[in-house]
Amino acid sequence: MKIELINKLNSGEARIGIIGLGYVGLPLALRYLEVGYPVLGLDIDPKKVESIKAGESYIRHIPSRPLKQAVQQGRLEASLDFSRAGEADALILCVPTPLDKHREPDLTYVINSLEEILPVMRPGQVVSLESTTYPGTTDEELCPRIESAGLRIGRDVFLVYSPEREDPGNPGFNTRNIPKVCGGITRDCLETGMALYGRVIDQLVPVSSTRTAEAVKLMENIFRSVNIALVNEMKTAFMKMGIDIFEVIRAASTKPFGYMPFYPGPGLGGHCIPIDPFYLTWKAREYDVATRFIELAGEINTSMPYFVVQRVMEVLNEFDKSLKGSRILILGLAYKPDVDDDRESPTYKIMQLLENKGADVYYNDPFVPVIKPSREYAHYAGRKSVQVSGEFDLVILCTAHRDYRDLDPSSLNVPVLDTRGFFADSPGKVFRA
Repeated sequence: MKIELINKLNSGEARIGIIGLGYVGLPLALRYLEVGYPVLGLDIDPKKVESIKAGESYIRHIPSRPLKQAVQQGRLEASLDFSRAGEADALILCVPTPLDKHREPDLTYVINSLEEILPVMRPGQVVSLESTTYPGTTDEELCPRIESAGLRIGRDVFLVYSPEREDPGNPGFNTRNIPKVCGGITRDCLETGMALYGRVIDQLVPVSSTRTAEAVKLMENIFRSVNIALVNEMKTAFMKMGIDIFEVIRAASTKPFGYMPFYPGPGLGGHCIPIDPFYLTWKAREYDVATRFIELAGEINTSMPYFVVQRVMEVLNEFDKSLKGSRILILGLAYKPDVDDDRESPTYKIMQLLENKGADVYYNDPFVPVIKPSREYAHYAGRKSVQVSGEFDLVILCTAHRDYRDLDPSSLNVPVLDTRGFFADSPGKVFRA
């Protein structure tokens, strides 16, 4: 069974099923198509499925042309029907793993997806989970469910965990050239997983188990979370001393060893860094381990939108204005520059806090012209980006899009609160946050 499947994967004849066609699944599908594999995409969102059928990309940095060509050639199909999962030789789960309202792991999308495909799973398939999660998810949650369907892991079905490593909007790194970690439940599972990714990824990094692979992803993102929390805390201290944290970072970055620059901001965004630390702290409690350092970093980063709002009130006060009734324009809704990804963006929290205090809040973002529905901020769905002008009492720069480089803060003739050090050398009423 294993040898036959590996041969199909190595030859490019295997059909690849990708479950979840978002910021991870869609570029992965395109990479498999580029190499020559036939791809079946499954998603619960009818808009995504219809877009793919029409050959149209719904992610700004992903072009439509290769999608359209693959659909016209019959090499790419998209469907809402998860019962078609039996048609695929490989099933790659790229679904969200958010936190619930208690900030605990929510594996609903992973479990539901697996439950949907279980009735049609068959011997001779490899299943790979790419969603970020806590160590033990693959062997504790996926293994028992698959084996309860009468499929033996490592003999009938081969199960691996291989964490996604996407950096949307970064032209230097893509699905192909980002090294990929892979761990299997058994040695045969790992060998099959390596064959699954071998022709599409330049460098594979095999590890001893799925738990190790799951821990790798958490290590990467917790490392960033902790260091961002450090510079966020230093920013607040340096600000009291009249020191520009961004000037400090620029100067410190000239040291050619022993230093790596991280940058402060209005809070954490994206689907990984604001969420992943809580996956580990939750799992660590099962082992009576207190992850105090990680939790403190999470508290600092979570507090940054409140810090921004406090700075808003201080700046408005300098101009004899109160927050209540003020018209405020926020520049940038996406969580990082030059992408249309607004998942977990701290800007939403800032908007909510300002409106709760009576401000009239508007936003501008060339990458997010209309706010899409979300679980936590559903009430913002449909709100549209407005033009940048001086018709506001205050402007807040939250996302450093390149489109804002040509913006002269002094031309607005209103105070500008810069949370990213973006307008460092610009004239005008620019304040730090």
